[in-house]
Amino acid sequence: MKFYERLQKETETERHYLLSAPLIGRCMQGLVSLDDYVSFLLQAYHHVKHTTPLLMACGSRLPESKEWLREAVAEYIEEELGHQEWILNDIAACGYDKDKARISKPNMATELMVSYAYDTINRINPLGFFGMVNVLEGTSINLADKAAYQIKEALGLPENAFSYLRSHGALDQDHIKFYEGLMNQIFDQDDQAQIIHSAKRFYILYGNIFRDLSAEQALAIAA
Repeated sequence: MKFYERLQKETETERHYLLSAPLIGRCMQGLVSLDDYVSFLLQAYHHVKHTTPLLMACGSRLPESKEWLREAVAEYIEEELGHQEWILNDIAACGYDKDKARISKPNMATELMVSYAYDTINRINPLGFFGMVNVLEGTSINLADKAAYQIKEALGLPENAFSYLRSHGALDQDHIKFYEGLMNQIFDQDDQAQIIHSAKRFYILYGNIFRDLSAEQALAIAA
């Protein structure tokens, strides 16, 4: 069994925890409010703005023996630059104040996920960051387009309110194929174990972000 396949198999329980978040279930049934969607975007902003710094930190700590992986990290950085601004623009398209969103504070669940990512890279093993990539990229590809469709149908929002979700949906399949190829080049058992361990943690942490969302978060950035 190749490592990517093993990674998916061994994180199935934790993936179910994320996907069983009540808000995700309601969204897929079209039972979502504008405040729900904006609260999601707000927390997405607070973790997506760390993607490039996390990638930079990961790349800086990779050993020379993994130069091939550092080059892949550089490609990821080029792809991910500025995505947090797309989220702020989506928030504005929903009628909320993106400047208030920019200076707002993340939920504790969001802050914990970001903190865990930095800690894993800096204290344990930089390859643990690829556990986070597995969770965020895989979840987005499986859910983003469906979520955008259901939210648009339920709320009648303009298409420019979905730049973040649309960019991370089914059209982003090349990203996950690229990631799969990278994972299948990792043969060190300690590195594999760290990526699996981190992916399990990130599924729980990301699931907690969805469970921690509330309308009050959106009201705080109302225009």
